[in-house]
Amino acid sequence: MLKTRLLLLFVSCSLLATAQVDTTARKDTSIIDEIKDGVLDNIPTVSLDDNDMGDGGNQNISSLLTAGRDPFYSAASFNFSAVRFRIRGYDNDLFSTFMNGIPMDNLDNGFTPFGLWGGLNDVMRNRDISWGLRYNTFTFGDIGSNTNIDSRASKQRAQTSISYAASNRNYNNRIMLTHSTGISKKGWAFSLSGSRRWADEGYVPGTYYNGWGYFAAVDKRIGQNHLLSLTAFGAPTENGRQGAAIQEMMDLAGTNYYNPNWGYQNGKKRNASIGRTHQPVIILTHDFRLNNKTTLVTAAGFSFGDRSVTALDWYNAADPRPDYYRYLPSYTSTWASTTDPAQGQQLYDLMKNDINYRQINWQKLYDVNRASYATINNVNGVPGNNVSGMRSRYIIEERIINTTRYNLNSVLNTRFSDNIDFTAGASFQQQNNHYFKKVDDLLGGDFYVNVNQFAERDFPVDNSANQFDLDNPNRILREGDRFGYDYNINISRVAGWAQGVFRFTKVDFFLAGNLSYTSFYREGNTRNGLFPDNSKGKGTVNKFTDYAVKGGVTYKIDGRNYIYANGAYMTRSPYFENVYISPRTRNSQQDNVTSETIQTAEAGYIMNAPKFKIRLGGYYTRFRDGMDVMSFYHDTYQNFVNYAINGIDKLHFGGELGVEAKLSQTFTVNAAAALGRYYYDSKQSAVVTVDNSASVLGRQLIYAENFRVPSTPMEAYSLGINYRSPKFWFVSLTGNYFDQSYLSMNPLRRTWDALQFVTPKSAEWNAIFDQTKFDAQYTVDFFGGYSWKLPKDFEVNKKSTFLVFNVGINNLLNNKDIVTGGFEQLRYDAQTAAADPVAVGKFPPKLFYAYGINFFASATLRF
Repeated sequence: MLKTRLLLLFVSCSLLATAQVDTTARKDTSIIDEIKDGVLDNIPTVSLDDNDMGDGGNQNISSLLTAGRDPFYSAASFNFSAVRFRIRGYDNDLFSTFMNGIPMDNLDNGFTPFGLWGGLNDVMRNRDISWGLRYNTFTFGDIGSNTNIDSRASKQRAQTSISYAASNRNYNNRIMLTHSTGISKKGWAFSLSGSRRWADEGYVPGTYYNGWGYFAAVDKRIGQNHLLSLTAFGAPTENGRQGAAIQEMMDLAGTNYYNPNWGYQNGKKRNASIGRTHQPVIILTHDFRLNNKTTLVTAAGFSFGDRSVTALDWYNAADPRPDYYRYLPSYTSTWASTTDPAQGQQLYDLMKNDINYRQINWQKLYDVNRASYATINNVNGVPGNNVSGMRSRYIIEERIINTTRYNLNSVLNTRFSDNIDFTAGASFQQQNNHYFKKVDDLLGGDFYVNVNQFAERDFPVDNSANQFDLDNPNRILREGDRFGYDYNINISRVAGWAQGVFRFTKVDFFLAGNLSYTSFYREGNTRNGLFPDNSKGKGTVNKFTDYAVKGGVTYKIDGRNYIYANGAYMTRSPYFENVYISPRTRNSQQDNVTSETIQTAEAGYIMNAPKFKIRLGGYYTRFRDGMDVMSFYHDTYQNFVNYAINGIDKLHFGGELGVEAKLSQTFTVNAAAALGRYYYDSKQSAVVTVDNSASVLGRQLIYAENFRVPSTPMEAYSLGINYRSPKFWFVSLTGNYFDQSYLSMNPLRRTWDALQFVTPKSAEWNAIFDQTKFDAQYTVDFFGGYSWKLPKDFEVNKKSTFLVFNVGINNLLNNKDIVTGGFEQLRYDAQTAAADPVAVGKFPPKLFYAYGINFFASATLRF
């Protein structure tokens, strides 16, 4: 009933106030990038022309080109970021990014890999941004937003920039050096940029950061009609990672930033989970001006390289993770087969007072390996080929994704008349992901063996089932050797789209359509002993033909007031990770693989006056036929299982408000509000299979309907005041409030198997079934900056020199209780929980908290 009332409220709000921002908003994203670093920069404002004044005549009223910034999206992109706010509750794959004309989103999951150009803020400032369903000039578009970054050399400001920044977040220090020539009389332009970001330890204990960035671009203008651009960049990065943690361990550590991924080794902190990324990108762009009304931009891109993460692996040994559930005081006191509260209290005191009992015991792992002497017979299947030595029981493994990607994209923009613009584009994308593991560190041992210990447990008399590589049995592993899984995912996509924009005196409207073809398949590189006939070689080729249409209309009340309404209907192919049941081991996939369907509409009202800007809008989006695959240990079946889910429907609706009021020449007030509701809208179906045999254990109905989409606030509010001095300095103070954020649920607890032994709506039922809501939270942020034009004595080549200072302090009140996300553990003991609702806590949720007070300060010299 509440959902229905809220829906009616938001739809009514949208119909009463509906408005359209024209196409794309070109912004100087020095602001965007500095904001992401925690610094507010100057935001340029486009002046209104005579047509915007609304004196009419027979001329068209100017279509709104987002003069200045959108007050709501400015807040949503920055002020709400501390709590991982997602615009309209959409997943990241609904926000697309292009660079120099090619799509940058990964084909495997749809996400934008922002880390590929991390630390290169100076040369990534020029952007076109299109929010929601608005039309744009470079792509048909996703429903969240579409961004085109123009990093070509001729588009960079001709200057040299040297900057240093200090922070207490992921990294502590950053240096950047950038030099751009601008375009010369001979038609050449060059741009170079480099950076380093580092921290011996970040905000979270045990984390560290070491990132570099490099960028080179050259442009050549050929005549008046051709511009050829070549751009290359990369950002090799290594960082020690934070892990999600349960509240019990945080309480023992006395901090919500407890990190289970590290421990002391020889007196120094060592992290077991290290992320490494280096995937260089090369883009060649040709900008062809056919005539004054028509341009054709064609771009080709190539990227390659690895992204990886390390982790502990072990063979026939105790779990080395310090927060393993059997090591917790609560387990000893409550869940063990023979409970002992006194012993649990002793363990609590020990872990509370000695940090070494809360972290990884590296010395113990080395001691176990050095004491583990073994002989492995018939190595690589060769009789008599025996190897003896210290067999590592614990190692550090590196899980690697090697990606090779090709992009080709071409977009034609032409103006048929003063009233009609036409855009069309075509693209081809090919991505190959190679997934494999290798031994990173033997932790003092001589070798590891490429065998599956869980298969040995399940099939003790089958001498081949335990082999990860059946063609090379009992393979001895040294550091750097590949082992475990080894497979490729090959994805290709071809798309074409067209768009017409029609502008008249009082009304603008547009229509656009998109047609795409996507295919992907798995190709195994080793023959797995569990699935010798379904693991190596090419699997089923999945093929999808998808389409999308969208359109919108804008009514121009005058040059300052606009009403708009847009709508779209589209299908999109699933991602491979939601199709393959266990790609690490076999080619098997879900039954009835289909494309997801999206229906969405938005409407709103916009006022854009010199001293007052407002945007009020509403949206309604329905997703149908989504898919997902989960793998976890199932206590009832006492085995690792694959949980293949289909029929995932979601409903997102809500309203958005943004206001910017210029009180005087120096004071501005900004306000924003997002009020939405995001629900799962169906009972989902799941097929449960044993990971080691693929046998079907059962089919379950998941009662997910009306559960909330997790890990983003559905309500967010912001109010700020900004003072901008005519003497080139500014300060701002902003307060933010967040509510209606929920924990990611374990679907297993919302099935008949989990609920059949408890009384509906009882306390036991509610403890198992209900979804956890996070407490409402708040932040206060401060920003300030000063731009100083140095005396003429400091001029370089007769160009003025500026020294710019910025500082941002987030979460000024040091609120350390903001849960930004988390998840119920998939492992769940249904039988125990049915008998005792407190037993739901045997495997408690894992959480992430927002940083307390944190800062970013920079000084930049530009000339």
